[in-house]
Amino acid sequence: MFPLRDENPADRAPVVTRALIALNAAAFLYELTLGPALRDFVAQWGVVPARVVLSLQGGEPLLAPALSFGSSMFLHGGWAHLIGNMWYLWIFGDNVEDRLGRAGYLVFYLVAGVVASIIHVLSNPGSVLPTVGASGAIAAVLGAYAVAYPRARVITLVPLFPFFQIMALPALLVLGLWFVFQFIIGTLSLGQGPGAGGVAWWAHIGGFVFGALVMHAFGRGRRPARSRARVEP
Repeated sequence: MFPLRDENPADRAPVVTRALIALNAAAFLYELTLGPALRDFVAQWGVVPARVVLSLQGGEPLLAPALSFGSSMFLHGGWAHLIGNMWYLWIFGDNVEDRLGRAGYLVFYLVAGVVASIIHVLSNPGSVLPTVGASGAIAAVLGAYAVAYPRARVITLVPLFPFFQIMALPALLVLGLWFVFQFIIGTLSLGQGPGAGGVAWWAHIGGFVFGALVMHAFGRGRRPARSRARVEP
C-alpha cells in the first residue's frame, strides 16, 4: 500500500516539516556535487555501527561517530530514497507538528532520528555499512500519527493484482501494516552478518515505537479543534 494523502487538515502551516524537507533536499543536492568523493563523504557522516562500537571500546575517538548520529538523518542514498522519505514526511508530519507544537516537534524529530540510529547499532553492531537517511525519524512521525489520529482517513493506493485501487483507509490500518512489514523483515534480517542488507529495518521499528510512545505520553491530550471535528465525528 502506498499513501497518497490524508484527509486530516492541520490548523497551522507546517513550518518545521517544510524546513526539514528543504534541508534534506539541500543536503542531497550537495551530495550530487561530490562526484567520486561521495563514497568517502557518506562513510564519514553516515552511521557505521562497527565504528560506533569500536569508539565506545576506546579504539578510536568518539566525536566523529557521535556527530554521525545527527548528520546521517539528513543524507540519502538516491532520488528514490529521498523522495519516498519526504513524501511520507509531507503527508503525516504536518499533523504531528500541529499536535506537538513546532518546537516540541523539532526536538521530537531530531531525538527520534538519534534513537532510531542507536537501535540500528544495537541490532547490528558488527555492520561496516554506513547508514544514512531520515527513515528512522520519519518512522517516529508515523508512530506518533498512528496514536494521535488512528481514525483519520488516508487515501491509499492499494495493489489488488493485476489492478490498483485507490481507497480511503484508517491511518491505524495503513501505518499498522507498514509497521508489521518492517517488523517481519527486520526480524528475518537479524543474524545475517555484518555486511548483509542495505536497509536499517530496526531503525524503522525503533523509530515507530519511540514515536508512538512519545505521542501516547505527551501528545494525546492536545487535540486541535478542527482536526477533532474532521477525524472524530
